[in-house]
Amino acid sequence: MWCHRLSHLQSRLQDLLRGRVTRWALQQSNFKSLFPLAIYWHHTASKSLNCVWQQHEDHFELQYANNVMRFDYVWLRDHCRSASCYNSKTHQRSLDTASVDLCIQPQTIHLDETTLFFTWPDGHVTRYDLDWLMKNSYEGQKQKVIQPRILWNAEIYQQAQVPAVDFQTFLETKEGLKNFLQNFLLYGIAFVENVPPTQKHTEKLAERISLIRETIYGRMWFFTSDFSRGDTAYTKLALDRHTDTTYFQEPCGIQVFHCLKHEGTGGRTLLVDGFYAAEQVLQKAPEEFELLSKVPLKHEYIENVGECQNHMIGVGPVLNIYPWNKELYLIRFFKGKNMVNRQWNSSLKSYSLERTLAYYCHIHGTTNEYRESLI
Repeated sequence: MWCHRLSHLQSRLQDLLRGRVTRWALQQSNFKSLFPLAIYWHHTASKSLNCVWQQHEDHFELQYANNVMRFDYVWLRDHCRSASCYNSKTHQRSLDTASVDLCIQPQTIHLDETTLFFTWPDGHVTRYDLDWLMKNSYEGQKQKVIQPRILWNAEIYQQAQVPAVDFQTFLETKEGLKNFLQNFLLYGIAFVENVPPTQKHTEKLAERISLIRETIYGRMWFFTSDFSRGDTAYTKLALDRHTDTTYFQEPCGIQVFHCLKHEGTGGRTLLVDGFYAAEQVLQKAPEEFELLSKVPLKHEYIENVGECQNHMIGVGPVLNIYPWNKELYLIRFFKGKNMVNRQWNSSLKSYSLERTLAYYCHIHGTTNEYRESLI
């Protein structure tokens, strides 16, 4: 009996795979006697489309564009983009997620060209474009780069000869703004020249890029070496390589610096590509990169100068990565600030995290450092 059933299944599967567009559903009673899960096989093949899917008891498996993707049925029902479930004007869900049966399964599934149609037990129909499913699947996200970047050291950046954007062109034309944003997104830094040395023009430039964020220093502020605030930036001491606002729960994404007045010598801005340094850590010390990206640190700012009384704490790892594709998107690093490494695990080396990134930023600084005068 077992040999007969397996031979029958093998024959039916071969018939399925040979057909151009074939649908086959095993009878539930016979099928469950062989396997614990009810699986429905579907296969389509043409010159322009090759799509195979399987219905499991708790999820939907799709093979498309050389990828195998898995979708929970609750997720599929919850992400329906029909007019009754989703407001296309506000891009917000109308469906009450709590109303979805956690054991929901589609009654039928069929493909029309590049669109899959799911019919649910209540008769509601959800339609999904195959490319949309690919784009929003976990497996698809693993292959997608959120923000392409050009990693650089001093030599790479100098050879790239990235041009600055003229202030008026930046303000008045889409092309000027586009060039600035392209430089910024690719390299992490961008320059605008011929900006009048006033706070008003600096603010106008900043508002062309995005909304200006309120901080403990204000929206726009001056700083000079008068120690009017409890920060090294307000002294004559040199600042080492760092990122700012590490102590914010969400550190600033874009910072604008404008030198309005300069007297004397020095004052050049030191720039290091932290993403380049992180890549060096990943290539040469992957275990340290893992620690940098997994162990949270307490980043603390304490200020007690005059009327400025501030104590801020932000918690997060030095390197912040997207969990699905391991892409780095944020760095919190300022060894001058109070970075406390709690002993989360006795096997972790104390302060190995900040030492690792500091090593590649500082010891190899002669090749990584790019200095630019903002005068």
